[in-house]
Amino acid sequence: MMYLRDDKLDIEPISLVLGPNYLISFQEKKGDIFDNVRARIQNQNGRIRKRGSDYLLFALMDAVVDNYFVVMEDIAEKLELLEDKLFEETDNKLLYELQQHRKQIVNMRRSVYPLREVVNKLNRAEFGIISEDTERFFRDLYDHTIQIIETIETFKETVSSLKDVFMTGVSNKMNEIMKVLTLIATIFIPITFVAGVYGMNFEYMPELNWEYGYASAWGLMLLMGGAMLVYFKKKKWL
Repeated sequence: MMYLRDDKLDIEPISLVLGPNYLISFQEKKGDIFDNVRARIQNQNGRIRKRGSDYLLFALMDAVVDNYFVVMEDIAEKLELLEDKLFEETDNKLLYELQQHRKQIVNMRRSVYPLREVVNKLNRAEFGIISEDTERFFRDLYDHTIQIIETIETFKETVSSLKDVFMTGVSNKMNEIMKVLTLIATIFIPITFVAGVYGMNFEYMPELNWEYGYASAWGLMLLMGGAMLVYFKKKKWL
C-alpha cells in the first residue's frame, strides 16, 4: 500500500495468502485503505459476500490499485504547481522539491512493477484457485496496473523536463549577470586606458602642466563612457 503523508511517500508492504475458502492478510501498521471493502462485507446484500475468497482477493488488490491513482493525482497536482514556480523563479528549494518528487516516483515504480507481475499471473489463471468468473476482474485490474505504470513513466519524463527547465532558467540568469558585468567592464576599459596614460609620471607630458588638463581628462572619460552607453542601447544590449 502507498500513502502520501506530509508530502512524503509512505509505502507499506502487505501480504495476502489465498486458500480454497479463506484469505489471510498481513499488515505492519495500523490504518489502511480497506474500509470500503469492510463496508461491502458487512452489507448483507453485497456481492462480495456471495462470491469466494478469490473475489475478496481481487477486492483488496483493487483497493490498493485505486489508492495508487489517488496518490498519483496528488503528485500530478504538485508537479503542476512546481512547473508554474519554475517559470517564475530559480530557487534551489525548487530543485530540492523536484528531487523529492523524483524519489517518490522511483519508489512508486519499484512498488508497482512487482504488483503488475502478480496481477499478470492471476490474470493468466496460473493458479487453479482463481475461478473463471473472477478472472475477468483480474484482467481489468491488470489493465489498471499498466495504466499506472504508463502514468509513472510520464511523471518521470515530466520531472526530467522540469529539471531541464530549472537548469535553463539558472543558465539564463547567469548569462544575464555575465552580460551586465561584461558591459560594465567594457565601459571602463577606455576610461581605465585614459587614466593609465595620464597616471604615468613622465617629466615631459604637456597636459600635466595645462590649466584645464584635469577637467579635460574627466570630460574625455565621461564622454567615452556616455558614448558607449548610447551605442549599447542602440544595439539593444541594455
